[in-house]
Amino acid sequence: MERVPILKLGDILIVSIQIDLEDQSVLALQEDLADKIVATGARGVIIDITAVEIVDSFIGRMFATIASISRMLDAETVVVGMRPAVAITLVELGLSLGGVRTALNLEKGVALLNHLDGAQIAAARR
Repeated sequence: MERVPILKLGDILIVSIQIDLEDQSVLALQEDLADKIVATGARGVIIDITAVEIVDSFIGRMFATIASISRMLDAETVVVGMRPAVAITLVELGLSLGGVRTALNLEKGVALLNHLDGAQIAAARR
């Protein structure tokens, strides 16, 4: 089973999915990512699914689960690069990906996390 690499960019972790996702690889990613968030103190996670052509209900639910785990570990999750066909499939499967923010590409995902971080800092100063 291939593992999905997790890259660190400042206090953001970037997960670029370049392999066909199977149930075991998604479960391994979930565990690896949780460990990496704790080890690095990351404040944000970007999951780049540009190369993902199809998803099933299990993988869709796992994206939501990964976002929930990240939030519990004090990191926001942004999914970037979602193809229209993937979005349509997720909607047809009835999966809303609650708690998962989306952006069109990696650059916009980083900007979104930076914006969220700035808003949290401003709110804490009040």
